[in-house]
Amino acid sequence: MTLKHYIILLFAAISLTACGAYSFTGAKVNPDTKSFQVNYFQNNAALIEPGIDLDFTNALTDLLINQTNLDNVKSNGDLVFEGEIVEYRISPTTATSDDTAAQNRLTISVNVRFYNKQDEEAEFEKRFSFFYDYDGTAQLVGSLKTTAIDEIYDQITQDIFNAALAQW
Repeated sequence: MTLKHYIILLFAAISLTACGAYSFTGAKVNPDTKSFQVNYFQNNAALIEPGIDLDFTNALTDLLINQTNLDNVKSNGDLVFEGEIVEYRISPTTATSDDTAAQNRLTISVNVRFYNKQDEEAEFEKRFSFFYDYDGTAQLVGSLKTTAIDEIYDQITQDIFNAALAQW
């Protein structure tokens, strides 16, 4: 090999090493952090919608699995997420001339406690909320309800991820 080949190989090795520290998700995880744990998020909302508690717990777990290289554990996680669903509310957002809802809004709020064994200053307890608007003549059932809840959970779980691991 010539000197030119060694220089190219050196730059390639440096580039690959530098890319290894970069995260496309924006996560800033301490190298000593190896695992996370998501405890069951109980539904404590005044209006109870069956199954949303387990769906939320799974949605947050799936996001962390997909956006980090951390191991999902049942106990003793380096990062711990826990909390409860505190709001599930359907409310009218706009009205028609005959005083009926032209548009309704589903709002879900989740209270989250985040613990970090490697960085206690990063810990927090915070409420996350998002909504989905739909036609006032529609019933929130079937695929409309599934779409609404999925979109809300996508946003809330990403907001939790950003607050905990991207510090946004």
